Amino acid sequence: MNSTHVGRKQKIKHELREMLELFVYLAFFFCSIALYDMLLLRQYTVEYLTITFALINALVITKVIMIGEYAKLGRKHEDKALLISAAWKAFVFGLLVFAFHVVEEVIKRLIHGADILKASRGIGFEQFAGRAIIVFCVFIPLFAFREFRRAMGEEEFRSLVFGNGGASRDRDEVRGPSEHPGQGLHQL
Repeated sequence: MNSTHVGRKQKIKHELREMLELFVYLAFFFCSIALYDMLLLRQYTVEYLTITFALINALVITKVIMIGEYAKLGRKHEDKALLISAAWKAFVFGLLVFAFHVVEEVIKRLIHGADILKASRGIGFEQFAGRAIIVFCVFIPLFAFREFRRAMGEEEFRSLVFGNGGASRDRDEVRGPSEHPGQGLHQL
């Protein structure tokens, strides 16, 4: 195998891991919202179609986010504090998802025979605005974690969050006794 093939294989593996992480995070929240809606509407039987649509929505939004990141959207404030960068990205990607949903709804109405004016007029923008607020709130911690990972580096972040024992032991062996965070506090 040549190095180009190995590099491409690593990139594909990385992209699939990114996609899976985004999907799991979004699926958790969208399924929670779907269940909340069912409880709010007093539909106590679990409608699998609703959950299925939530999962499909999570998959589609995962792809929208990945395309947006590939297009380098939201990078305007990456040189500022991580919270500002994360909030900006949540806002930009929230707008992208909002626009995607509006276009999707218009296309669905056009497919079902409505003309362009009726298709755009019949959209409940209040419902879309409510969803956009929820998506923005869901995106803030998502992009905060992604910004922490970008700033810390992939391996360091994974070690810290998922607890890779070998990597943290190696890091501790490199540090001297005074470099261990919080250790001086216990000696006071």
